[in-house]
Amino acid sequence: MQDLGRVNRWFGGVGTTQKMVERVALASGMKRLSLLEVAAGSGEVPKMVQRRLALQRITLDLTLLDRARSHLPSGNHTGENHTPKSPGVVADALALPFGDGAFDMVSCNLFAHHLNPQQLAQFVREGLRASRHAVLINDLVRHPLHLALVYASYPIMRSRVAWLDGLASVRRAYVPDEIRNMLASALSPAAAAQLEISRNYLFRMAVIVWKGARSA
Repeated sequence: MQDLGRVNRWFGGVGTTQKMVERVALASGMKRLSLLEVAAGSGEVPKMVQRRLALQRITLDLTLLDRARSHLPSGNHTGENHTPKSPGVVADALALPFGDGAFDMVSCNLFAHHLNPQQLAQFVREGLRASRHAVLINDLVRHPLHLALVYASYPIMRSRVAWLDGLASVRRAYVPDEIRNMLASALSPAAAAQLEISRNYLFRMAVIVWKGARSA
């Protein structure tokens, strides 16, 4: 988990989610937004984004969801830098236990490549149902150079398990055209038309599936 945290901090994970949340804040004109982080684990990425956005006077209210209770942080007291601990929910990412429009955004980080096309489409449909503005997907881009960089990262990885997981993740990751095609075929034409995909630092992909028209 420490290795994964460094990868997210150093190699674009935090920045990619931050850019997407800022995009939603700009489009909605809102300064307070709620975000459900799916397959959240400790929630390190959205918590770092929360702290960064606070400097811009944007408040991000977090809820963390994971299928294993042991992955989630415990307690509800104030965390580091006086950031409130976020509520944790144990549930299935493909059957979110929330009402329609319960959150402004539904987000995930390094989760999409664990899903096959049918599961990814189901997650996005559930995310659109449970969100008011958008579903955010932060994931890797499959590329030979990316794989080579992961091989070269072995000396800086403290855990061989994390290194091997990184290799498997890059091999399983999608490319933007694959994501676009699979979601376009699985979503309604209106939802598919609201799809934005961009490449970010060091083979990161940012996918925003908007719920309805956006103003910016």
